Amino acid sequence: MGYTKQDIIKMVKEQDVQFIRLQFTDIFGQLKNVAITASQIEKALDNKCMLDGSSIEGFTRIEESDMYLYPDPDTFVIFPWRPQTGKVARLICDIYTPDGKPFEGCPRNILKRNLKAAAKLGYTFNVGPELEFFLFHTDEKGKPTTITHDDAGYFDLAPIDLGESVRRDMCLTLEQMGFEIEASHHEVARGQHEIDFKYAEALKTADNINTFKLVAKTIAQKHGLHATFMPKPIFGINGSGMHTNQSLFKDGKNAFYDPKDSIGLSKTAYSYIAGIMKHIKSMAAISNPLVNSYKRLVPGYEAPVYIAWSASNRSPLIRIPAARGASTRIELRCPDPAANPYFLLSACLAAGLDGIKNKLKVKHSTDKNIFKMTKKKEMKRELKIYRII
Repeated sequence: MGYTKQDIIKMVKEQDVQFIRLQFTDIFGQLKNVAITASQIEKALDNKCMLDGSSIEGFTRIEESDMYLYPDPDTFVIFPWRPQTGKVARLICDIYTPDGKPFEGCPRNILKRNLKAAAKLGYTFNVGPELEFFLFHTDEKGKPTTITHDDAGYFDLAPIDLGESVRRDMCLTLEQMGFEIEASHHEVARGQHEIDFKYAEALKTADNINTFKLVAKTIAQKHGLHATFMPKPIFGINGSGMHTNQSLFKDGKNAFYDPKDSIGLSKTAYSYIAGIMKHIKSMAAISNPLVNSYKRLVPGYEAPVYIAWSASNRSPLIRIPAARGASTRIELRCPDPAANPYFLLSACLAAGLDGIKNKLKVKHSTDKNIFKMTKKKEMKRELKIYRII
């Protein structure tokens, strides 16, 4: 968008914005915010709004508590669901120290640092996430229950899919906030849903992931429901993942694509995959941060368990979708929606770049359905039997 300070001030005045939420993200990926009135917008855009960093888990000690919020003008958006008289808008912020340096514990700053490292090598990093979530009924006090909103299955439609109207309102709200929605459907498990939005450069995607969760929870609440991004809320059915599609571009071209290769992948892509596979056990602490995350990563529920890759099926850790040319990408299938998106994308990029810098060689692909491979000898031969965890 390329908004300037004066653009923001003008929009706040002309569109009757009365409150602005200065949002930031803690180390757990949770959105936090400081609300200001419209009279304070110029002060905020001059990076003069402060917060107590010692009150944010994992940020700073009490004797180093002063922190500053630096709003990103390009993230300005008005919340469509709030009153249209005296509107509410938001700006996503980076955290800085009093001496004007990026705070090293700010997740957004960490992703920016990794993106700069990629830029030095000539790369831009594009990411497209696929977030799954559940809709649960609430009780008479408005508290969430463990009763799903419907008993529908994959790609079902109304009247079996009772979440259709909820997803519709979510999509319309997201579009009003600048999202390009590509697909919306019921997922495999009862009460489970997915809404896919268009890929973008990694920083914008990480911002979009947190905005998406906020919108989903807010719209669900308006329907008397509770939206949860918990990885495995119900035992015995599929959990919720956040498949993460990734690609690198260089000089305006997809660096993962090579039409001369047998499956259309470049040496850069193979090394990137090798880097992810090398570091995935460590990355799991970021891509799957909760105890509950590992209740999803078990055999039998379509979540990856073994470190493998393939261009032919969806069962391995890394899948290569069929699209080629500018759409060539890899899909990392282990992350779940509980992950801090800034840390997750930082880890993916750093691991992939390590593979590229060191010209790592990827192991052969596993083109059989891992979910149905039960004989130990067959699995050892195909996978070298490496568990993710």
